[in-house]
Amino acid sequence: MTAKRIVLVGHCGPDGFALRNAMQSFAPGAVVESVSDDDATSKAAMVSDLLVVNRLLDGDFDASSGVALIRELALRGVAARMLLVSNFREAQEEAEIAGAVPGFGKRDLYAESSRRKVRDALGLD
Repeated sequence: MTAKRIVLVGHCGPDGFALRNAMQSFAPGAVVESVSDDDATSKAAMVSDLLVVNRLLDGDFDASSGVALIRELALRGVAARMLLVSNFREAQEEAEIAGAVPGFGKRDLYAESSRRKVRDALGLD
């Protein structure tokens, strides 16, 4: 079986480090990468299993927010599933309407519910 590919989109260095550790614990053996611009995100979206998108994008993006980016990618019919990282319920609801799977907030990063959401999005278990 090919390793799952998870891409962290628009996260700052410290958050990216924490998310990388969490993703590797949620999906051992997964390849976890980070991207911080539109071009790299578009490329990753076509070959990855899961995009973990920050609500407030850190990097060089045309989209005004992670929700807007999810909406744009969903309209393009990207292959990857998308998950929003945000503590705000309203942002999570908007992301799901836009095409994301259920996400979680940074304060719940290591919660069992977050682990389950990532594993479900990857089709594990």
